[in-house]
Amino acid sequence: MKATCPLCATLSPIFFQGSDTYYRCDKCRGIFVDENNRPDLKSEKLRYEIHENDVEDKNYQKFVSPITSFILKDFTKDSKGLDFGAGTGPVLSKVVQDSGFNIEQYDPFFHNYPELLEEKYDYIGSCEVIEHFYNPHKEFKLLKSMLNLDAKLYLMTEVYDDSIDFASWYYKNDPTHVFFYHKDTFEWIKNEFGFLDVSVEGRLITFTN
Repeated sequence: MKATCPLCATLSPIFFQGSDTYYRCDKCRGIFVDENNRPDLKSEKLRYEIHENDVEDKNYQKFVSPITSFILKDFTKDSKGLDFGAGTGPVLSKVVQDSGFNIEQYDPFFHNYPELLEEKYDYIGSCEVIEHFYNPHKEFKLLKSMLNLDAKLYLMTEVYDDSIDFASWYYKNDPTHVFFYHKDTFEWIKNEFGFLDVSVEGRLITFTN
């Protein structure tokens, strides 16, 4: 039994079967849940609404600091930014706005302003979002299209590697986490969409346009 990888369209074998079925792509090395195990949109939104995302929480602000520290270091108040997948508590935006930076919020559930997806940005931050992509090829193509020359795309997610016991891996247990990335997956994305460079440092992934 195989399924088509939603990132690179390669037929992929079953990788793990528990309460849900997961496939692993031999080409891009992404891991994805069977589409029949994905939550519907109503259940997905309800799951996000129960997250306790207080933008004033110092621990929450510290959690997103791998992204926000680079934004504050690499860009200026005149730079134009986007918080992609901002969610119910856009803490990434809160931190950089408190320093006088210009950043917009987009989220298909909570900040649904599709006109923002037609614009260009000097930096895009997306914290704990890309593991929710049902169609990562479409989403990365969109993200690339919104970047100015020399722009940066900052992402945070838990990166899978072969030392991890997938059966006991906590990160797969969130039903809205439907696609998981290996370090090699980001190299594939870089080459597929024409990014200049990519770096993976722990949970922080940085693409340079």
